[in-house]
Amino acid sequence: MGKNSFPLSQGLKFLNIPGLYAENNYVLRNIQILPAGAVVKSFPQQCIKGNSEVVEAFQSLDLLEGEDRKRERIVPKHDLKANRFAQICYLIFLTLVLGGCASLPLGPKEEVRTFPDFVAVVAQEGDTFSSLSAKYLKDPSWGSFLAEYNETESLSPGQPVIIPLKLDKKGGLTLQGYQTVPVLSYHNLSPSESDKMTVSQAMFDQQMRLLKEKGCRVISLDQFFDFLEFKSTLPPKSVVITVDDGWRSAYEIAFPILKKYGYPATLFIYPDRIIDTPKTLSWGLLQEMAEHGIDIQCHTKSHRNLTLPAKGESFKDHFANMEKELSACKELIKENLNREVKYLAYPYGDTNPLVIELAKKLGYRGAFTIKRGSNPFFIHNYRVNRSVVYGDFSLSQFERNLVTFQEEPLR
Repeated sequence: MGKNSFPLSQGLKFLNIPGLYAENNYVLRNIQILPAGAVVKSFPQQCIKGNSEVVEAFQSLDLLEGEDRKRERIVPKHDLKANRFAQICYLIFLTLVLGGCASLPLGPKEEVRTFPDFVAVVAQEGDTFSSLSAKYLKDPSWGSFLAEYNETESLSPGQPVIIPLKLDKKGGLTLQGYQTVPVLSYHNLSPSESDKMTVSQAMFDQQMRLLKEKGCRVISLDQFFDFLEFKSTLPPKSVVITVDDGWRSAYEIAFPILKKYGYPATLFIYPDRIIDTPKTLSWGLLQEMAEHGIDIQCHTKSHRNLTLPAKGESFKDHFANMEKELSACKELIKENLNREVKYLAYPYGDTNPLVIELAKKLGYRGAFTIKRGSNPFFIHNYRVNRSVVYGDFSLSQFERNLVTFQEEPLR
């Protein structure tokens, strides 16, 4: 018998759940609950690491090392007679589960065990971490997380795998570093031509396809800010897509390509530009986009620089005008699209403490600059980085903006 297995009869003997193992009219009543990562002799560590539920049934006799040993206590068997049948059934079930982790042979229906917080499976031919993630977590992008969780980079048939069902990695923190989220910023697009602020249709399509090929998960602003505020976990390689201003190319070029790949995106508009010309958007087109996954948010009312007073503008007038820029944009989007506005893109990416406090006062949840770089969970909610995608970017230059993890080993 290999070093990663033990006799089934011995497993029955050492499963000391109260009332489950009777001997000489007494019941062993010593439950050993192990801390995550405890070492159990003769068992592969990946069967137990981080999953105390899997091993909580093991008694400390000769299966545990170090200070985890405890003396067993005995109590009269008659105390638990009423539940004896159900307990015996549970014993058999647990023994098969733990026996499976100990490399005992399992039948076809005995290779998956579901617990409240995780699933224990034995990998089959053709399984990958991505395919297991798609099957049990409904999202293949969590494959790299499963590999890290099980402390292995490869998967082979017969290998036990633990799949946590509660993906609680708030902040994207790991022992190797932390997750970062790039926010991409586009402006104008063109069927063929490109310049610094205009991306060609072909290149935009290539960039969106690259996101798919690299396993990136495009998320909404609500998901992104839930991540920043420690409310939820994001899939690895999460990316945000935004388009600024309100050019008609957002509808004619970006919108169909985004729909083709199934990506959500946010359009930051300033209402003074929504005038329905051949080059600009109308409220009707914005409504159609909003009904198909495009989030409409604020780029102020007129796109004026919020940090610079106009010539001859007093501080009092400047303050009043800045407040109008931020409030009127919200009101017009609500009036024309019946959509709540929570996010702001600063014109030219410029902000200061006064603008930030005004945005907070008016109910904005967060705001964006155009400072290049990805965003960790600790980025300032009102100084979020965005990387402008220029029309003269090569595909490799574009890819350099997709930094989704910052290595910072903690051990």
